Amino acid sequence: MERPQEKFEFRMAYEKDWEPAMKLAWETFLIFEASDYTDEGIESFRDFISDQWLKKMFLKGQYQMFVALDQDKIIGFLTIRNEHHISLLFVDKDYHYKGIGKTLVQKVGEYIITEIGVDYMTVDSAPYALEFYHKLGFWDLAPQQQKQGIIYTSMKKNLKYATLENNVNKNKNLF
Repeated sequence: MERPQEKFEFRMAYEKDWEPAMKLAWETFLIFEASDYTDEGIESFRDFISDQWLKKMFLKGQYQMFVALDQDKIIGFLTIRNEHHISLLFVDKDYHYKGIGKTLVQKVGEYIITEIGVDYMTVDSAPYALEFYHKLGFWDLAPQQQKQGIIYTSMKKNLKYATLENNVNKNKNLF
């Protein structure tokens, strides 16, 4: 497997990254996830990623986004809210199985524990991503649920132990 850190750039998002990231989210959702959802769920997701309030939170630094780039192209991104909750994680279909999502989760986990001081992260995983999160050490907090047509499983990962296992150097520049 390729080592994504050598080929791709990972960094905190800039204002200019918002629109391309939301476009990537929508396109990837339609390809991999929409078939699991009702029309209500698809509409709820579209409304969420096009919400101007969400973009304003991002611009104010209250909704962090981290991106993976191949040259200047956004090939993946992860957003967090409430300091520790993965809100969105999408990787371009042409970059699946190259370690992009895994690296984003690892780097954001390091950011959460070192910069925010929280030792866990949570996610409400779509059915498509359950196996991915399980492989990264997340565990289910509750059975699958549905709200406004969105199907998800609430999950959690303890970062303290993951960070110790990876022997993260807290002084290095994470992004």
